[in-house]
Amino acid sequence: MRQVRYSVAMSLDGYIAGPNGEIDWIIMDPEIDFRALMSRFDTVVMGRHTFEAATALGEGPTMPGVKTIVISHTLRPEDHPDVTIVGDGWEGTIGGLRREPGKDIWLFGGGKLFRSMLGAGLVDAVETAVIPVLLGGGKPLLEPSVIQTRLQLTGSRVYDKSGIVLLEYRVLTEHS
Repeated sequence: MRQVRYSVAMSLDGYIAGPNGEIDWIIMDPEIDFRALMSRFDTVVMGRHTFEAATALGEGPTMPGVKTIVISHTLRPEDHPDVTIVGDGWEGTIGGLRREPGKDIWLFGGGKLFRSMLGAGLVDAVETAVIPVLLGGGKPLLEPSVIQTRLQLTGSRVYDKSGIVLLEYRVLTEHS
């Protein structure tokens, strides 16, 4: 079964973006092989806020050879023909994607969607690149919730020049 991986950069104090959505603090370490990281995925899932932020940056939310799915109750599919917009029933859509053949699925972006997908049992791995910066506030890795989730460390790496620490965890279910 394909895995949903929440792969994200995070400040040392637990934020994935600054108070106004700033991401200029994220270091692009040349030691990190982004091409190899991206080659693991053929689908990316994001929420409306992340989709709109990526579009506003001019980078566009789509990548060649990668299917983009946006979870939103307000965006209209006809306004965004290059992506798949899913509203109600998104849990079933993601569950179906996991059962299809293919590469893993990248959960990209915000803590709200991460919290919702984690609560629905649809996140298999959490991979954080801890950036050596303290933001003091902003958008947290995980929006507040009552969900306690146990994780098992599956990998780690320190990038000495930038100070980035990559941590990889498997999400443990009640049956793990």
